[in-house]
Amino acid sequence: MALEQACMELIPKPWGSTDLLPWSGTGHSSVPVGELWFQRCDKHGPEPALLLKLLFTQEPLSIQVHPDDAAAHRMGLPRGKTEAWYILSAASDATVGVGLNAVVTREQLRTAIADGSIAQLIAWHKPAAGEIIAVPAGTIHAIGAGLVLAEIQQRSDTTFRLFDHGRARELHIEQGVAVAHADPIKRAVPPRRLSDVRTLLVANPYFVFERVDLPAGSIWELDARCETWLVAIAGAAAIGALQIGVGQGCFVEAQGVRIVPGEAGLSCLVAYDAAAPSRDLLRRVDGDGMPLFRETVSPPTGPPQAVASSPVPSTEARS
Repeated sequence: MALEQACMELIPKPWGSTDLLPWSGTGHSSVPVGELWFQRCDKHGPEPALLLKLLFTQEPLSIQVHPDDAAAHRMGLPRGKTEAWYILSAASDATVGVGLNAVVTREQLRTAIADGSIAQLIAWHKPAAGEIIAVPAGTIHAIGAGLVLAEIQQRSDTTFRLFDHGRARELHIEQGVAVAHADPIKRAVPPRRLSDVRTLLVANPYFVFERVDLPAGSIWELDARCETWLVAIAGAAAIGALQIGVGQGCFVEAQGVRIVPGEAGLSCLVAYDAAAPSRDLLRRVDGDGMPLFRETVSPPTGPPQAVASSPVPSTEARS
């Protein structure tokens, strides 16, 4: 059983930002921070299966790819890396790339990496705040400048860089070609309502990712039967004995915990170590407007509501 305020680990990156507000008031004006990792504060607890983090991009990241579990095991690594991004804010010219425009052979991919033309093969997209983007392991992808996003991933940061925008850093051509799916990504399942307060963003064999919007004046019971991470993206709440606000998170496992939203309510992202949504994850306990888990679901309408360490196995940090 565990209920912990998440410890926040700041990861400096040359493409990061010195202004993390409103997500974090920490940092240093002369050192750009690219990632904020939510870690367990109990260093004696078992290593989590998932890593939840925020990314802040002022410059584009490299075009890159991560291995799946099978490829990672062949390399002697414990797991691959499937991930998903929730866009918190996006500049008007911000882009992300996920998958390729067309199928190419491994030799064509190798050539495109070598001569830098891989950037023209990427399927680029302008994201919007509130959008969810699933990135299965093996998908060639890139995150552009001007974004703040929340990422949930398998707890590995094994990354193979394929293109680095002229930075004089090592590329991983053979490793990347070996693990990449050199084709367009399959169309993602759109978000869907699970109840009046729960929206399923992504469910895959490695994690479930949800957005939860709880109104002020309500009381809820969170049934965290497995490893569960929460990060507040609007409002505030008391979670058990903890208080969290925007940009703060907590870790819960094998425990029920009461959530009391603040005066502005609470909007949070919730990620847990399961392959399908939990019917019993959240229930209202103040007796008013008990939301039912929906067997038949429909896509949410309208934009989201406005805002009122154990080491990670790694061969290359995200860059």
